Amino acid sequence: MLKHAGFNVVSLDAVAAGLRGEAALPPRAVALTFDDAYVDFLEQAAPVLLEHGYPACVYAVAGMLGGRSEWVAPEGLAPAPLMNAAQLREVQAMGFAVGSHTMSHPRLARVDSVERIAGELGDSKKVLEDVLGRRVAHFCYPYGSHDLRAVEAAAAAGYVTATTCQRAVATPADDLLSLPRKAIHQGTTALGLWWKLIARNRPKGVPIRRAAVA
Repeated sequence: MLKHAGFNVVSLDAVAAGLRGEAALPPRAVALTFDDAYVDFLEQAAPVLLEHGYPACVYAVAGMLGGRSEWVAPEGLAPAPLMNAAQLREVQAMGFAVGSHTMSHPRLARVDSVERIAGELGDSKKVLEDVLGRRVAHFCYPYGSHDLRAVEAAAAAGYVTATTCQRAVATPADDLLSLPRKAIHQGTTALGLWWKLIARNRPKGVPIRRAAVA
């Protein structure tokens, strides 16, 4: 659908440069991001992305590499296997970016301690950089849960971008550390994806932006 509808898939690095006005983005630019770093990204998504020459960013939960997504159990879902360190390096070698998704996948806006928020973002970055041998520049808020404390922690940790679950199109007015995204779930068809890209542009809630970059 992306190919036939004329969308141009770009990396998050290109998104950041484009929104900062440092480089031009192509028309109908789209960035693809995958939360949680499930093993099925490597087994199912990566071959299709490589076939089309599409970049993507995979967000890994640094404290649970090689484990299972136990956080979905309370929702009645079966935990699925997560990529281990070697598999993340394999994904990186394929040309995909690996970003951070915290240490333990908490809802950051519900975390009482600023210190814990800083640790979830900062420690996960360090762990993944040790695993990958490369800078980790991108972050994703688990569940899309974030507040100003979390955005400021992302800045302090040194991330270039951070993505939310705000349903909108990213613009230069957005804070790079609270970028909107459009969620694609199990059961979303190609037509459903097209509809979300074309029509589902009204943000959910008020975007959080740091005053210095407003």
